[in-house]
Amino acid sequence: MNIDSIKNGIVIDHITAGKAMEIYKFLGLENLCCSVAIIKNAPSKKLGKKDIIKIDSDFDVDIDILAYIDPDATVNIIKNSELVEKKKLKLPEKITNVIKCKNPRCITTTEQELTHIFKLTDKQNRIYRCVYCESKAK
Repeated sequence: MNIDSIKNGIVIDHITAGKAMEIYKFLGLENLCCSVAIIKNAPSKKLGKKDIIKIDSDFDVDIDILAYIDPDATVNIIKNSELVEKKKLKLPEKITNVIKCKNPRCITTTEQELTHIFKLTDKQNRIYRCVYCESKAK
């Protein structure tokens, strides 16, 4: 397999194997007009296997969405074929309009235009709860 190097863009690396497509969907990468490469189950010394996403464009990655899906991933910023910045992720304290509350009695079910907000309540177990009804995110 041969995937060209990136001159200016982003490489999302150290993605837990099997999560690249979920990240692709949540970040809306299908809407980009540039090359996007997804490498699944690449060998990794640290993880055994990992996924990688290469975006051949200067794309503003939503770090909160990425950290919610896979906080162990890293974001590498490439300029002029050189790595200029490497971002480590951490779980966001709150996420907005990323997931929807599944509780049928939650106010977000009847008030369609209401913002869906979840707060991190248990960092160790990565548990988020709806700020309106306290239901656990699934």
